[in-house]
Amino acid sequence: MSQFCRHNRFIAECPICSKGTVLDPNRKAERRPRAATVRRPGGRPPIRAAGGVRVSRGEFASAGPYEGGREVRLEKVPGGLRLATWHAGQLMKEAPALALADLPAMLACAAERDLLQPMDVAAAGDPAVGVHGTSPGRTGELRDELRVERIDEEWLRIARWIMRPNRGWELQEAPVLLPAERFVAALASAAERGVLASGGPVE
Repeated sequence: MSQFCRHNRFIAECPICSKGTVLDPNRKAERRPRAATVRRPGGRPPIRAAGGVRVSRGEFASAGPYEGGREVRLEKVPGGLRLATWHAGQLMKEAPALALADLPAMLACAAERDLLQPMDVAAAGDPAVGVHGTSPGRTGELRDELRVERIDEEWLRIARWIMRPNRGWELQEAPVLLPAERFVAALASAAERGVLASGGPVE
């Protein structure tokens, strides 16, 4: 290929033939098109807490705040409901525990927001140590239970337990993510067994 143009000049030096090509000294660099940005409804980006943890913006009912600013949230998430402890905008890796006195208000709020069906958790009698309400299920090959249990006179723990071969039942120190029906069944079982009655557990 000839390096000379029809004007008898080097193509790179010809102001006519090099115009608009990569050899044109006055040519502006082309900008690559920017990738389309997916916008959330309302035009706001998702909120993230410190450390990159996504903060839920869905419907939730809460109990607390407790010591250190912690609160327990029952919230709607893909796949069902999540019960978890939150602190400073971050999800905590621990089994959720809340004050017994705060449970009715949290459940009433959850019913108002269509997270759970309305339910009466009032119960009479004295809860015995070791008694808990349960909702049985499976985690893969393993049996599991959602348990509502009394920690002491004022506190409840609502957590998953998994039956490990040769080890027995193990508490899962993690948020609980299950269908709403499992929460309803466990709470109803706890109410029937007196776990939600006021007063300390009987030894």
